[in-house]
Amino acid sequence: MVAEYVDPAFTARYALGLMPVVANGEDLQYELRRANGQNFELELPHGPGFFVPALSAHKGVVRMLGFVNHANMGDYRQQNIKFLEGVTPTPDITAHPLQNTVKFGVGMNVEQEVSDNLRLYGRFGWNEGQHESFAYTEVDQTIAVGGDFAGRQWRRPNDKIGLTFVSNAIKRDHQAYLKMGGLGFLLGDGNLDYAREDILEGYYNLHTWRGVYYALDGQFIEHPGYNQSRGPVLVESVRMHVDF
Repeated sequence: MVAEYVDPAFTARYALGLMPVVANGEDLQYELRRANGQNFELELPHGPGFFVPALSAHKGVVRMLGFVNHANMGDYRQQNIKFLEGVTPTPDITAHPLQNTVKFGVGMNVEQEVSDNLRLYGRFGWNEGQHESFAYTEVDQTIAVGGDFAGRQWRRPNDKIGLTFVSNAIKRDHQAYLKMGGLGFLLGDGNLDYAREDILEGYYNLHTWRGVYYALDGQFIEHPGYNQSRGPVLVESVRMHVDF
């Protein structure tokens, strides 16, 4: 369920969604009193250009997000203690009675046109990190900056070339859990040698015909899975997008 209020000065949104039964699972918990995800977003239609006269003629936006998730999530610190006390053979974030715990976080996204061709963006996300990563991916903090440039100067106005840098992190209890051999729904190789996961990504969005686009993408990932003993990794991809 999504509710939205639109005003010339701002847009406010509230969303209530279902949570998975197990971390990142396909089956959803339909009893909202047991599990639910709530999101709050405030969108301001003026980006940094509102404060910088030279950019005032260009589009920009600021979005601020808060979320609160209720689900059957484990606590990393508690599961680490159980392992150290010999209760479990390895730390196991799922080894707990059925419970309702809370995970919360915030985010901010800023976008700004600098010229007719150039757009820049910045993004920050944070969650409390104490409780089990339960949906999407295992990350407790993320910072991203980047931009794209339209191809008008080489007579390809619908093409775009983009570059972005992302740095992700997890909290200390989460780090210790993985260091001691715990498994998440994505991570866990027995002995985490922790470092931030840093990603440099570049792409070219190619317009070929009417609504047909191709994106040629490359990602260079340093310390994949937050592990200094892994990587670096180069991921290459091609995506096709069709508008009807």
